[in-house]
Amino acid sequence: MKKLELFEEKQQEIAFLAKALSHPARIAILQFLASTPACISGDISDFLPLSRTTVSQHLKELKSIGLIQGDVEGLKIKYCLNKTGIDKLKNVFGALFDEITPCDNKIC
Repeated sequence: MKKLELFEEKQQEIAFLAKALSHPARIAILQFLASTPACISGDISDFLPLSRTTVSQHLKELKSIGLIQGDVEGLKIKYCLNKTGIDKLKNVFGALFDEITPCDNKIC
């Protein structure tokens, strides 16, 4: 039995999502995509202090967990946030933080 199997499925899901968010470049990419009014068709590395190769690796990771989507348009890929994936992320982490909120009184 793998050690991961000792934990609940929901705990594993939270850890999986947290791992995907654990690099500041991925956070920067999500923030950049969220701040743009339309999907980005072109090289996102033009807008971030990262090389094209590095951005590509991080985009691949974000896409694999469903937080962004990329559609091929000719020779370019058009990237934007995936609403379904972002909503899931919000729900999963929102539920976690609701569950682990410390009590307000001093008796705890």
